[in-house]
Parts: sequence; C-alpha cells; structure tokens
Amino acid sequence: MTVELVILGLVVVTALAFDFTNGFHDTGNAMATSIATGALKPRTAVALSAVLNLVGAFLSVEVATTVTKDVLLIQTPDGGLVSGLDPTIALTLIFSGLIGGILWNLATWLFGLPSSSSHALFGGLIGAGLASLGVAGVNWGGVVQKILVPAALAPFIAGCVAAVGTALVYLIGRRASRAHRHRGFRWGQVGTASLVSLAHGTGDAQKTMGVIALALIAHGSLSVQGIEESGLPVWIIVSCAVAIALGTYLGGWRVIRTLGKGLVEIEPPQGMAAEASSAAIILTSSHFGMALSTTHVATGSILGSGVGKPGAHVRWGVAGRMVVGWLLTLPAAAVVGAVCFVLAHAVGGLPGAVVIFLLLVVASAGIFARSRHQKVDRHNVNADWDEETHSVVPADPDRADIQEVARS
Repeated sequence: MTVELVILGLVVVTALAFDFTNGFHDTGNAMATSIATGALKPRTAVALSAVLNLVGAFLSVEVATTVTKDVLLIQTPDGGLVSGLDPTIALTLIFSGLIGGILWNLATWLFGLPSSSSHALFGGLIGAGLASLGVAGVNWGGVVQKILVPAALAPFIAGCVAAVGTALVYLIGRRASRAHRHRGFRWGQVGTASLVSLAHGTGDAQKTMGVIALALIAHGSLSVQGIEESGLPVWIIVSCAVAIALGTYLGGWRVIRTLGKGLVEIEPPQGMAAEASSAAIILTSSHFGMALSTTHVATGSILGSGVGKPGAHVRWGVAGRMVVGWLLTLPAAAVVGAVCFVLAHAVGGLPGAVVIFLLLVVASAGIFARSRHQKVDRHNVNADWDEETHSVVPADPDRADIQEVARS
C-alpha cells in the first residue's frame, strides 16, 4: 500500500467526519424555529431533518462540482497536477483544509454560535492552498463569485423575504384567534421545515462530496473532465449522504437553542415564513451551483421574521456577535489549515499526515469534554433565554428541565 493511498484514506475519513459535524452544527437551520414554537418535539424534529438531509443529498451535484474547480487550482487542463504539487502534497493540502473546517465547526458549536460550516471548509482549504502554492493556488474568481458575493447578499435577501412574508401572514390572519392561528401555522411549519432540511441536503452534503472528489483528483483517480462527463462516483454520494444524516440526527442542541430562542421569540406564523424563505433561497442557490451558507440564510430569515412581526423584540446584540463570528470564519479556518499544512509538510509524508490527524483527534476530544460540563440537550433547549448573560447554556438547568416537562 503506497503512502499516497494511506493519506487518501485519511482524507476520506476526515471528510466524512467534517460532513458529520456539518450535520449536527447546521440542524438548527431547518428545525430551530419548529422546536422553539412546539410545532415538533425536539427528537422528532432532528429525526425528520436527518431523513430529509439524506434524501436531499441525492437530488443534485452542482455544488459538488463547484468545490472541485472553483476554490483551489490544483489541476492543469490536461488533467495533471499543477507545478509544485505531487499527490502527497496535494492530499496533505486537502487534509489540512478539512482539519481547519472541523475545528472551527466544533469551536463555534461549543459556544452555540451559528457560523457557516461551508465557509469553515472553504477557509481551511484556502489557507492550506496559500501555504502550499501561494496566491496562485486559489481560484480567486470562483471564490468571489460563488462564495463571497452570495455570503454578503444571502442574509439580507433572506431577511427581506422573511420580513415581507411574516407581515403578510399576520395581515391575512389578523381576524383569526391567536390559538387557532398558531395551531394552523404549526402544521405549516412542519412542511416548510421539512423543505429546508431537504434543501440543506442538496447543498451542504455536496460540499463534502466535492472535497472527496478533489482528493481523488489529487491522487490521480479522478479528473474534473470525468466528473463533468460522468458525474460523481456513487459511493461518494451515498457515504456523504449517510454521514450528514447521522450528524443531523445527533442534534446540535447548542446552535438550535441560539437560533430558536436567542434572536427572536418565535411564534408559528413567523417560523413558517422564515423557513419558507430559507428553503426557496437555498434551493435556488443549489440549482445554480452557488456554495451558499445555509446558516447565513436561516439566520437572515429568522431576523427578518422578527422585523416583519409588529411589536416583536429582536436581540440585535446576539445577532451582532453572530456576524462577528461569520467574519472570522474564513480567516480563522484558513489560519488553522495553513498551520496544519506547514506542520505536516515539515514532518513530511505519512508521518506528517498522522501528526495533524492526531492533533485533530486531541483537539476534538478536548472540545467535546468541555461541552459536557454544561450540557444543552433536548431537555433544556427551549429554556427561557437569559437576557443578562446571553449565554447559550441555561442559567438554571434543573429548572429548565422542569419547564420542558411542563410544556410536554
């Protein structure tokens, strides 16, 4: 077994691990509002989202193709690797980028910060690409067109659409009783949340498919031309679909809490309007191959639902901290990706890949252990938001459990 093949195996395993973190980090994008309003019980919500993520991953591969050619420039037009790369270095580059994405995902999950898994991945790859090839290794035109421009526009567009939709919903239903209106819109939320989960699968699972395809290109087992002509190998699609579905079922309760309780006190009409807005925008972007952040879209939609509801209280301070996190995502993940590549390259070959893999395992275990000190799970995810600390962890977990039991 060659060194390149072993490193390729590590890259594929790590890519699926990233897909898994993407699933539990982004579950809240689809289900946070439904859980917050009681339209779905927490465990039912994440199970439904997992199934629909699995289905959605099979519906399109446009975003996967974008990842293989619009982020890094590692392949020449004739199918070979660019000057300065051999299979080992190219695979180490991709490996390092994945580690940057995973560690940023885990760090933001720990603090309940709904940051973009997509941008964490792209940031890690860009940082590793800069460390290995310099500025010529990054497809800056593709990054701007397919990543940065959508990132800037998506929250604003989603917020506007959700605000208008929320205002119309309350206008149309103004004569109905509050209880009747909420009961009807809870059913609407189930449908729209399901659509967001399906849309999430069509976008986010494909990003990992694209990374695995990129690794196969670096190894020489696949080419961009082959992907465009014949599509992705079936095993890549199936494994990525299963990984993101499993992660989704785990439930990223810390992020779900922030989106469902931290930004706006959501009512069912707002939730349905926000989810419908998110689904429409994500599905449209997936169709055109834009690697859009579902987190940016979902957050913009939830904020828009607060703006559109008369008298709603929007916690702009929480939103501001989230925006800071968004701005840090690309550069922070890029730094980790670059450091990992430099370290692996300095050690060299397979030992270098093993060193950064062990670094990933140790750091991930430390973050997980830290999260167990103050748990957020399905029992306290809907506890009242602490207006003083704005902490994702409920101030009184015992009381939160009692509140949840009383609600159910």
